[in-house]
Amino acid sequence: MSTTDKKGLDLKSLEPVPSEFSGEVLARFAVEVAKYPSDQKQSAVMACLSIVQQINGFVDASDELFLSKYLEMSPMAVHEVSTFYNMYNLEPLGKFKINVCTNLPCQLRGGLNALDYLCDKLGTAVGETTKDGIFTLQPGECMGACADAPVLLVNDRNMCSFMSMEKIDQLIDGLKQVAVKGDHS
Repeated sequence: MSTTDKKGLDLKSLEPVPSEFSGEVLARFAVEVAKYPSDQKQSAVMACLSIVQQINGFVDASDELFLSKYLEMSPMAVHEVSTFYNMYNLEPLGKFKINVCTNLPCQLRGGLNALDYLCDKLGTAVGETTKDGIFTLQPGECMGACADAPVLLVNDRNMCSFMSMEKIDQLIDGLKQVAVKGDHS
């Protein structure tokens, strides 16, 4: 079978090369895989994708390829998981990813206003990263806290509820301070 297309492009060169991970990371993968029966190791795909993201900040095609081999599943199956959930970043983002819930209950309680306010405050559009690389702003679907709207999720881990404009200002100022301190330590 030829590895070139009609124009002579080497298709093999376009395929990702599997990532390499340290023994420490491989041990973390093994802990997750051990939670499932040996014939169901692919069940650890979400946990392993999370580990990759913790290490690299995002998951790329070479990481997906590595996990497909490690978990004995097709590369497409890994890719389907990484693209289905918005908690996996498929490209480098800012130090702080802020997801604003824009599902209907949050919209009715100011979710879109919070998103618009953040766009203005940060000087960026939805889905983009600020010029200083500190913030990436994204819309999000239901975060399971409709009664607490508007709701923001920072780095997929820290839920911020009842986010008035004043509370958003405090959050952004605090995160900027953390980013500046982190750059000098």
